[in-house]
Amino acid sequence: MKLSPSLEQRYTQERLSALEAQRAAEAIAWGPVVFQVSRIMLKRGIFEMIRNAADGLTQAEICERTGLSDYAVKCLLEASLSIGTLLVDTETERFTLSKTGWFLLNDPATRVNIDFNHDVNYQGWYRLEESLVNGKPEGLKLFGEWSTIYEGLSSLPPQVQKSWFGFDHFYSDSSFPEALSILFDEHHVKSLYDVGGNTGKWALLCVSHDADVEVTVLDLPQQIRLMEKNISGRQGAERINGVGINLLDPSATFPVRQGGLDAIWMSQFLDCFSMDDIVSILRRAKRAMTSQTRLYIMETLWDRQRFETAAFCLTMTSMYFAALANGKSKMYHTSDLEWCIERSGLLIEKIYDHLGQGHSVVVCKLE
Repeated sequence: MKLSPSLEQRYTQERLSALEAQRAAEAIAWGPVVFQVSRIMLKRGIFEMIRNAADGLTQAEICERTGLSDYAVKCLLEASLSIGTLLVDTETERFTLSKTGWFLLNDPATRVNIDFNHDVNYQGWYRLEESLVNGKPEGLKLFGEWSTIYEGLSSLPPQVQKSWFGFDHFYSDSSFPEALSILFDEHHVKSLYDVGGNTGKWALLCVSHDADVEVTVLDLPQQIRLMEKNISGRQGAERINGVGINLLDPSATFPVRQGGLDAIWMSQFLDCFSMDDIVSILRRAKRAMTSQTRLYIMETLWDRQRFETAAFCLTMTSMYFAALANGKSKMYHTSDLEWCIERSGLLIEKIYDHLGQGHSVVVCKLE
């Protein structure tokens, strides 16, 4: 298994003492309540008010500012001390934020992940084992009787929808400026298929970036309707078209563009499918390509991350795919994606790494 240097250092040797390892094991055992206590501390503004107080706050002051009972605040503060998000001065009994608490409060990625895990994943993960055994997203039944979450996105409860799209957009948005430069400044793309284009956000960025580019979004029919509604009246929307297609249907073919096609773009898309499905999708994409067409795959490949924390988040995200998204996809290792690309009859021309929050862009061409 190939790993980036930081991951190899972390994943190939023991780092903890016996006592540290025992503590880590108990943190796992109590993980669900660790999460909920920390989420409540954020939601109720307790971390924020402690941060904003120059000398920290006492338990009584927190009770007064939050309106919570002495019992509730005492439970939360004592648990937070053990979790490691707070520190206490034993003489003044004033609480201050630890470094971990500071990151919970201030790191945008952490806040997005908390909302995503609470609103979308938390209850569904109760059925994770069942999902892994059956190869189906058994946790999705919490929201509806769909075979994948993508079929039900437009019908999810508003807060769940908000957190799902917040998570999805946060990670892709940070990579988009560099990705636009790759497509339009380096490769001078004028015609593009945006596969799995979702709300049309990437398509709008493309037509705003280049006044001549034409974008066709390929996605499920219900997503195309959402996309068309979202882009209506926006600058460049007249150069965006939508084609409804079930990409899991092996008989569903990519449209062939008259005059040829410069690019096929798949951003955070292939991680939504099993490896066999990816091969099927890439083979059908290949039929719409010419020797001039390049296929761009933007993914957060967990083994290519510069920082181990990013790899941790990505491998945990695979559990969302298992229990809620579709039961058979994940955040892939580079070797998995390479296998799919080679099996489909395409060649990897170049890989761009470390875009935004940790994306890579894999550029493919015909053999």
